[in-house]
Amino acid sequence: MEILPRSFFDRETTTVAKELLGKYLVHRIGGVERIGKIVEVEAYLGDHDRASHSSRGHTKRTKIMFGPPGHAYVYMIYGMHFCMNVVTEREGHASAVLLRALEPVRNLEGRTKGPGLLCKAMHIDGNMNGRDLVSDDFHIGSAGVGEEPVIVKRPRIGVEYAGTWARRLLRFYLKGNPFISRA
Repeated sequence: MEILPRSFFDRETTTVAKELLGKYLVHRIGGVERIGKIVEVEAYLGDHDRASHSSRGHTKRTKIMFGPPGHAYVYMIYGMHFCMNVVTEREGHASAVLLRALEPVRNLEGRTKGPGLLCKAMHIDGNMNGRDLVSDDFHIGSAGVGEEPVIVKRPRIGVEYAGTWARRLLRFYLKGNPFISRA
């Protein structure tokens, strides 16, 4: 499996989001290689996007989003679940793609339909915040050229507070995949 280069992430966020579908999230820890196929994502377009954490400005929590592309932005929600985003575009732009669901490929225990469950199954926690996704033990990879996926576009989930940004079609998933979090 080929590790995606940093240049893959250093592009427009919706393009990266769509092209992450069908790629593989890999996490090697404790001699175990966990792999999941990315089947659902959401794009967050920078500090002007009212649904993005970065819309609150550069804070201790969001500093990774303002950093260079190709790093993991991992945060906790509801005081109990971790979620993982992939930082995209140029440094300072604060864009990212939330990984919402994985299709289990290797050594994943538990459900992977939803960002918190995905992180639990992949053993991703707050210690992974800021980790480089162009590394041997934690990366996103490609298995080569495959079929062109059919991508469904929907509004993002759980961002009703964001006004018109909540209705934007920035959630993408593989049509018909049984591992998406919600149809």
